[in-house]
Amino acid sequence: MDPIVHFEIPTDNMARSEKFYQNTFGWKTQNWQDKYTMVETCEKNEETHMPKEPGKINGGMLMRNAITPTPILTIQVDSIDDSLTKITAEGGSTVQGKMPIDTMGWTAYFKDSEGNILGLFEYAKK
Repeated sequence: MDPIVHFEIPTDNMARSEKFYQNTFGWKTQNWQDKYTMVETCEKNEETHMPKEPGKINGGMLMRNAITPTPILTIQVDSIDDSLTKITAEGGSTVQGKMPIDTMGWTAYFKDSEGNILGLFEYAKK
């Protein structure tokens, strides 16, 4: 079973969004490569960047665009390529193909059979 491991919140004003989530929920934010803000809703493992406590997830904020007009849930998979093939076979489609994320792994966006946009994440094999 492939778990949901990340969320993304689109924003029109990054500073305003960071302030809102910090002050409302106590979340920590950290700018990453000047185009993305990492969001911590719980304590994370510094090596894997994943939550230390099972069942919790962290996420990010990005500027709203045509691919990410609404919040996105991201599913961890063993292979993005295999998952996109299955998605297409089941009536979904690729929105944005496999892209590297620094040295962490890869991501992609897809549309499910109902038109919802979700993300995929594949860890880099070490």
